[in-house]
Amino acid sequence: MQLRIRVVTTAIKSAPDRTSFVKPADVAPKWFVVDAEGQIVGRLATQIATVLMGKHKPEYTPHVDTGDYVIVLNAGKVQFTGGGMVHPEHPAFTTKMAKKKYWWVTGWPSGLRNIPAINLWEKKPEEILRLAVKRMLPKTALGRHMLDKLKLVEGDVHPHQAQKPEAFPAHLMPAKVVS
Repeated sequence: MQLRIRVVTTAIKSAPDRTSFVKPADVAPKWFVVDAEGQIVGRLATQIATVLMGKHKPEYTPHVDTGDYVIVLNAGKVQFTGGGMVHPEHPAFTTKMAKKKYWWVTGWPSGLRNIPAINLWEKKPEEILRLAVKRMLPKTALGRHMLDKLKLVEGDVHPHQAQKPEAFPAHLMPAKVVS
């Protein structure tokens, strides 16, 4: 019986005693590319924010930018959940997109403004995904730096071939919706 207790004690002592933090100089960011066509906005934005923050890596450190770069192809072709509706220009128009509004404050009295999602999509199609990711990142200077690593492209070709991007990690990809 005493032999078992000794084995357990040895296993506990072999665990590391201290938490190690990564220094900014030790971080080597990778480049990932993902196709957003047919993806749900919130589900894709969650996974992109995870990669931008570096939470998918074991050496994640909250106060150091350990994240990777993400290139999103077809950023304007993301979808919202909800029942399908008929729209003359948007093929994947849904009830949630009809209700969704983006709010901001100008800083002046009575400066609360909003824009419906369909109007934002008509002006800047990729802005819907960028705002979704931005709101999932920390609201600090580090969060703004992480958002700079998000590259949204309208189309199938991107200008970042020199960085040799890899495919987005399969275990982080949300399930694609068939419509």
